[in-house]
This record gives sequence, structure tokens and C-alpha cells, in this order.
Amino acid sequence: MRNKTPTEVTEIHTRLSRRALLLGGTMLAFMTGLGFRMRHLQLDQADQYRLLAEENRINIRLIPPARGEIFDRNGIVLARNEPSYRVTLVPEDAGNVDAVIDKLATLVELDPNELDRAVTEMRRSPPFLPVTIADRVSWDELSRVAVNTPALPGITPEVGLSRYYPLRGDLAHVLGYVGPVSDYDLSKIDDPDQLLRIPRFQIGKVGLEGRMEDDLRGVAGTKRVEVNAVGRIMRELDRREGEQGDDIQLTIDQQLQSYAQARLGDESAAAVVMDCETGDLLAVASAPTFDPNLFVEGISVADYGDLTNNDHRPLAAKSVQGTYPPGSTFKMITALAALEAGVVGYDDTVYCPGHMEISNRRFHCWKRGGHGQMNLVQALRESCDVYFYDLALQVGIDKMSTIAAQFGIGEKFDLPLSGVARGLNPSRDWKSSVRGEDWVVGDTANASIGQGFVLASPLQLAVMTARLATGKAVPPRLVKSINGVDQPLPEPPRLDISPTHLAEVQRGMYAVSNHRRGTAYSKRIIEDQYRMAGKTGTSQVRNITAAERARGVTRNEDLPWNRRDHGLFVNYAPFENPKIAVAVVVEHGSGSKAATPIGRDITLQALYGGTPPLSAYPTKDRNRIEKQQEELEKLVPGREITRRNRA
Repeated sequence: MRNKTPTEVTEIHTRLSRRALLLGGTMLAFMTGLGFRMRHLQLDQADQYRLLAEENRINIRLIPPARGEIFDRNGIVLARNEPSYRVTLVPEDAGNVDAVIDKLATLVELDPNELDRAVTEMRRSPPFLPVTIADRVSWDELSRVAVNTPALPGITPEVGLSRYYPLRGDLAHVLGYVGPVSDYDLSKIDDPDQLLRIPRFQIGKVGLEGRMEDDLRGVAGTKRVEVNAVGRIMRELDRREGEQGDDIQLTIDQQLQSYAQARLGDESAAAVVMDCETGDLLAVASAPTFDPNLFVEGISVADYGDLTNNDHRPLAAKSVQGTYPPGSTFKMITALAALEAGVVGYDDTVYCPGHMEISNRRFHCWKRGGHGQMNLVQALRESCDVYFYDLALQVGIDKMSTIAAQFGIGEKFDLPLSGVARGLNPSRDWKSSVRGEDWVVGDTANASIGQGFVLASPLQLAVMTARLATGKAVPPRLVKSINGVDQPLPEPPRLDISPTHLAEVQRGMYAVSNHRRGTAYSKRIIEDQYRMAGKTGTSQVRNITAAERARGVTRNEDLPWNRRDHGLFVNYAPFENPKIAVAVVVEHGSGSKAATPIGRDITLQALYGGTPPLSAYPTKDRNRIEKQQEELEKLVPGREITRRNRA
């Protein structure tokens, strides 16, 4: 290999120097750029990256707010929040989870179902998250756990808030109940509040709790906690408490409500009491009822089965959800329609032989032998069906439907309750559009006595009665105030009904209860200052064949319970100065005789503001009423037994 010439060595050295300079310059430029970048990140953007670091280290957690409470019109608590004691376990702190649970079981009675749920939750949750092992434990049990926590690693006794309904079933159908948020609940909400994702957070499911959930829920608070790299809480930095939900005061009178519930007893029935002037609902009772506290933490399969398998349907809010043929309680509407149309005068009579032939079909009166000559007041007083068949054929269904609408039949009232029914106020157009059939004259005859297609809820019947009493379009109202602010109470407009026509119908209703031949005379109120006007009603739930009529109609008492007639009674009192309207429906109650005494007794309780004196009742009933009062007074919470004039 030959030696490099001096010229070649010089060229090689020159090239190497040039490359070294280029490489060095590149490295210098890179280092300079890196330095500027580091300066930019550490100085110019220091605040931004410090914030990001803080966000990785600090979490914001929601604090559930206290739910708003619910009160009656007199300030009695109907739904409140109670301390709820529970025991939680952090699996990673417990070590041997099974051993810790075994020790805990010696101090607290553990529900097997709750324990299975907790074990399932532990398997799918990070080991540092607490899991509830025992819920709604007693204070004594919680104290035992607290004393023994050194021997129970991972176990923590905690105090939270849970909903409680002190009157249990008395307002179950009005208040509804709360329960843990389910996936189904979340699916119904477009943009769910993050509160709803907190484990075991409770929301309103049905009734007022469900319909006014947004008002009652409140606004969540927040707390800042420091966490480590795996998300475990290290310490709490600060917190901001949330806002409690709105307190709601209802128009309900708790003692009247409890009395109505007790008076309905074991019947499958409903009763509504309404203030004639304001529309305030003083009682909205459905029987049988249920304990809403069972649903708060999740009802057992056995308890739920008992409720759903009961043929009296305790879960149904019959007072607002149930719709029934109103029977003869609808006859005031037929009478007013005829009077307003000018087809009948006050003294015009119709002869009742016990039936009427209409389109080759015999329409019967409830009184087989007939009532003879009847005018309007007499026909209402004795509930003559033939009289109202005759009026209806003259006036027609469309006029009847128009009048019925003024009195609330077929109207879905805007109340914060679940499943408020619209009922059915039929007309020619309705039958044509819904059923695709023409209206026939027999439909009109049936509607005239509250049968056929006509359907109304007890709430609607109470509204109808209040409007008959006052001549005003009184709307029902359930919420009196929110957070102490009274809700608007507008003056109801007068109905487009002649006052003289209305007065004649009112005379007929008064005769029902106060004339010896009235259908409610035996269940009248004796006290002159509290005399009531009313109307009895019976609605059939089965067809009576011609063959059965020929051999004699089977008595209701001899039929299976679910084939017996419904019993209805509506009334208002006092007659001279109406204060309250009452509607009672007893399902399969064998006719109006089941509903009328209930309506009378509830009316007296409302008028006297408690147990009425025996002097308000017919003499022959007083011994029985006294015993009944003593039994019912035991069932009404907070009721002081009074012994007014027992003579």
C-alpha cells in the first residue's frame, strides 16, 4: 500500500475538518433548539403543566345533597330523611376478606342477599373502593362495629341519609317512593345528572317523589381529594356543601287522609276530598295500600309478589288512575244538559213503568216495578233511570258530552301524581274516530245513567261535585307551597251554566240525602248546619240477560266478588255554604250501599276537623258508629280521642 502524498493528506484533513464542523454545528443547533424548548416548557408554559399535574393528582368528588322533605298542609312531616347506618369494607385493606366478614358477622346480623351483592360488587370494582356490607343497621350494631374496628381491618362504620315515610301506607299512592337509580332510570333521561351515577343514590320512582324529582333532589356539593397514581384517596383537601332539595307542602290534611284510608279498610276502594272553593285536595286515598318504605332499599321478591298477586291491587292508585262507569252519579250531567237545551222544565214529568223500549230493546230501571210519574228533583232523589233515558233521547249525546266536559269528565288534570287518568267523555266523533262505528241511540241511553262508554276517576267525580256545588270551574290542586312560597291560586271562572238550572239540580241532590224517599236518606247528616247534598250510584260490571231477569236477577251478595256491581257516592257539604266535595268508589261493593256510609263519615270528619259528635248521625246508627269511631281512632296517627257530645 503506497504512502499518501502530502497533497492527498491535506485534502483528507480538509474534508474531515469540514465534516466535523458540519456535525458540530448541527449538534449545536439541536442543543440550542432543545434549550429554547425546555425554557419554553419550564418558564412560558409552567402554569399550564402545573395545572395538568395537579389534575392528575387531585380528583373532584360529588357530595349527594339532602333530599327535600314533604309536609302536609299543617306542617306534619310526610316524607323525611333519616340517618342510615351502614358498614363498608375496603378489600385491599382487609387482607383476608372472608375472615373479616366472619368476624363482622359476630357483631352484626348480615343479610345473605346483601352479602352476595357485596361480594359481586367487590369482584368487579377496584380493591381500594369501599363496598357496603351491611345497610340500615341499628345504632347499637354500628356502635359495636365502631368499638371493634381495630380488630376489623378494612371495615368502616358510616352514616348517610335515607328516605323514610312515617305514615307508611296512608299516603303511599300520593307520595310514591324513592329507590336506587337503575339502568332503566338512566335510559329514560337524555342528559343524566352525574349525581345519578353515584352508587346507591336514590331518586323518586313513582307518585309525587317521581313527578317532582327535579325539585326534591337538590344540587350536589363537591370535595377535592388527593389521589395517588392508582386512584386511591390519600386525603381530602376541601369541600363545598351542596344545596338541599326543595321542601314541598301539600294541600293534604294528614289526619283526614289517615282517617279516609282507615275508613276504606279492606275494601278495594278510593276516596277523594276536595275543597270546593280552592280546589285543594284534602285527602286522596286508595285501598288497600302498601308500605313505601319497603321499596326504598329494594323490595324483596316475596313482598313484591304479595302485592302483585293481590286481586285488590294495592299498588294501584285507584283515586286518580282508576276509571269506572260513574253510574247514577252522572245523572246530574244529563239533567243539566236537558235543562240547558230547553227540552225539559222543572215540573215536567216522565212516567216510569220500570223500563223503556228503545230500538226494539228494553232498557230497565233499577226499580223493577217502576217509579210512576217523576219530575227532575224526584228523579234525582230516587234515581229513576227511565226519566234520564227520556231526557237523553231528547237532548242527544253531543250536548251531554259538552256539559260533561265543563264538569271535568274526560279531562286529565295536571297533578304531580303517576298515571292520572283522562277517563272517557264519549261523543259521536269519538266513537267514529276511535272505534270506527256510528253512534246509536242505545249508546245515548246508556250514557245518560253513567253506563256504556262513560268512564270517570274518583278524582274527576270529586271535581264534578265541587263544580256542581259552586258553579265554578274549580281545578284540583295538590301542592300548596314550595320552600315556603305559596303556589298561585287563581280565581276559577264561572261555568257556562244557568244558575237557576244548577240550583234545581242542587235541590235534587239535597233531596237524595234529606228526603225520606231519597236513596241516601238512611246515611244522612242530622246536624242542620252540616246537611249534605249527594248522589248515590251503582255501576254494573256484567250484562244481565233476559233469562236472568225473567227468573229474578241474582243478588250481588250471591255473585263472586269480581262480578259484583261497583258502589259510588258523591256529595258536598254544607248545602247552604259548600266547603268540601267528596267522591267514593268501592269496587265490587254490591252497589251504592257500600260507598254511601263511607262518604258520609269522611264528610263529617272533614267538617268537624276530627271525630264528630254522635248527634250528627241518625239515632238508630249511633251505637254502631260509636264503636266504629273507637276502632278507627286507634288507626289514625296523632289523633287524640275526643268525646264530644255522645248524646
